[in-house]
This record gives sequence, C-alpha cells and structure tokens, in this order.
Amino acid sequence: MAIHKLDLGEFDEIDYYLIAIHTSLEDYRLAFFINQLLPINLSKSKNEIQINIEEGETNFSRFYYYDNEKAITWNLIQNKNEVIQQKKGISQNLFSNVTMEVSTKVFLLPEFKKVDYFLKIENVEDTRSVSKIQTILNKIDSISTLYTVDINQIKSKNNLIF
Repeated sequence: MAIHKLDLGEFDEIDYYLIAIHTSLEDYRLAFFINQLLPINLSKSKNEIQINIEEGETNFSRFYYYDNEKAITWNLIQNKNEVIQQKKGISQNLFSNVTMEVSTKVFLLPEFKKVDYFLKIENVEDTRSVSKIQTILNKIDSISTLYTVDINQIKSKNNLIF
C-alpha cells in the first residue's frame, strides 16, 4: 500500500508587501493623493474588514484596486478604529442609573499601534518596485513616515486575509 503525502508549504508563501503609513489624513483623502501619484484608481470597497473582540465588533475601511494588466491587487486599509459600548453604572451612587458610552481603540494589527494605514500590495515581483512606490508616496506632504513592514514579524497575519 502506497503512502501519499501532501506538501502544504506552498500555501504558506507570502506574496504581498505591506507599507505602513503614518498620517493625519482621512482615508478618502489619502486614497485620492495616492491615486494622483500612482497609476492606480483606489476606490472605497463595500467589503470592509470586520474584527470581533470582547468589547464588540468594528469595521476597518478599505480602498481597493485591481490592475488587470499586471495582475496586482492594491488595498489601502485603516489600522485604527473604535468600539463604542453602552455601560450602565454599577455602583450605588448619584450616577447609578446613568448609561455611559465607553470607547475602546481597536487595531487591525495590534503590533503596530502607531500606524494609521497599511498599503497592501499583492503579486508584486520585486522589492525594487516597492521601494519606487515608497519614494513616490513620500512626495505626499501629509505623510509623516512610511516604511515596509517585515511580514514575518506580524503576529496577527490572519487579520490581513480578506
């Protein structure tokens, strides 16, 4: 009787680059500036990224573009959002019957709490292209910093599967 083994190693391959962006711009403004500088057309995706935590669930905005010619997928993803909960006062005092709103910050990638947005580029063949993209994006005045994230250092990679 023959034994058949399946090699699942090819499914572990990482075929995307992740650029972390620090900026005070709103997501739609950042997408607009990126569209002006790069030959892409990011548009708001109806499929936002949903994360469930103990406090509740939240959605992260996502701008998407697929380049048919080069088969490259572009995603601009929000990293920070808030979950707002309704909590009723527990103690017996003047404010015991008051319902309070408590907001909790939630991050798509909690390891990078200072990052505002991520630009995920899938199916790019070489790092030189990514460094050219970084150079072009550095021309946006409102971006204070941007850098490529080492994918192997990310603990919450599953949040990037969408």
